[in-house]
Amino acid sequence: MTTRQRHIAHFHLHTALTGTQYDDVIELVSGITPHVQAIPPNALQVDLTSALRYFDMSAYDAVQTVKMRLKAHYGIDSSAGLAGNRMLAAMAADASAPGDTTWVPTGQAADWLYPRPVTALPGIGRATADTLHRYGLHTIGQLTDLPSATLQRLLGAGQARLLTERARGHDPRPVVPAEPAAHLAADLTLSRDCLDPAQHHRAVLGLADRIGQRLRGERKFADRLTLTVRYADRTSTTRTRALPEPTDHSPAVAATALGLLTSLGLQRARVRAFVLRADDLRPAASAYRQLSMDPTDARARAVEVAADRARRRFGQEAVRPATLAD
Repeated sequence: MTTRQRHIAHFHLHTALTGTQYDDVIELVSGITPHVQAIPPNALQVDLTSALRYFDMSAYDAVQTVKMRLKAHYGIDSSAGLAGNRMLAAMAADASAPGDTTWVPTGQAADWLYPRPVTALPGIGRATADTLHRYGLHTIGQLTDLPSATLQRLLGAGQARLLTERARGHDPRPVVPAEPAAHLAADLTLSRDCLDPAQHHRAVLGLADRIGQRLRGERKFADRLTLTVRYADRTSTTRTRALPEPTDHSPAVAATALGLLTSLGLQRARVRAFVLRADDLRPAASAYRQLSMDPTDARARAVEVAADRARRRFGQEAVRPATLAD
């Protein structure tokens, strides 16, 4: 018995989407295949395997059809990756220039992966990459050539086994149709690659302030933050952390966001974009907040309310945190 070859596509949508727009995009793509999985804040994965016979087209043509429909119906530009599993499709999409499609045929996956940097593999953050680089391991091919026992001594048994499977292009995960979870996202694409840690700090602080404003405007509290950093080579790193308590308070959001940034250990990394996402949203009326005897906290929240009122009346630039002032 042979296993039917899968055709998985990963789409990056080059625009900021509201929750309603995201729902509309998923509904549109579901007209081609029901196997659509949301990847917030602006991506999705689809399993085209069953749709190809129905529409009598190749997997590549199906991807182009999705991209054309996104452009025609909503004016959304996209780039895509096409491969035999979810991980390879996502990596191919990351390697695609805006508007392009990168196709990794199943029989060529090993050759495509071999020269790519180890940082392109999901699950390899800066700390793991630094460990591998210290031992002269810079490409995925070098990982596959390394004896498993050696990699286990460097990274530990669990992580070494996982990275070995990924380096060989294995990923059995199915595309799971699901609606995007309730979230708010703010993103910043820099005009050029940025190596300055102070500018990284400033960028994330600005995104945290925007998230806080939107949470209060929509009367929502967030339980969790996710920070994604995209680098000059189109790879990315994502970190998630729970907030100390559900909140819409910008300083609390900023503290956790900056903690995520610090945990990445970017140092002199060449950064091109940041995305900050607030997850596990709940109505403000149903959330709890730990009472504080510190009058500073009460004053800060009162100032925040006044600042939001000024922005609604005079525009977003009417009030800005001092650390973001030009």
